[in-house]
Amino acid sequence: MKPNPLIPFFYMHVQSRLKICNFGFMNKPINKPVFNKRIFWDVNFEVLDYDKSVVFVIERVFERGDVEDIRQCRRYYGDEKVTEVLLNAKYLPERRLHLAAAVINKPISEFRCYILRQLNPELFPY
Repeated sequence: MKPNPLIPFFYMHVQSRLKICNFGFMNKPINKPVFNKRIFWDVNFEVLDYDKSVVFVIERVFERGDVEDIRQCRRYYGDEKVTEVLLNAKYLPERRLHLAAAVINKPISEFRCYILRQLNPELFPY
């Protein structure tokens, strides 16, 4: 049985679509992400330090950012750091909680904000 020459290409294509691999880009420094200013409407955007305010930036991007902002956040901080911050976030809107669970591939029951929401139920929404 001959190996299929398209299978390695297929896996490279899938990995590149999922932004998993960095062929040849491992040694290059990662540029700072360019987020939309509307995400950080309540802070001075020009003096915001992405390295000192890691938790704030990741939570805010997942709370108010669009898909491109989330991609840049994952590229800059890495999936491990993003996963750690999101699992320990105190608050995420319900829709964004489901989005974050899909992006980092974790069940929503592992999120701190989901557990806190279950411990403090709201009034039944009519």
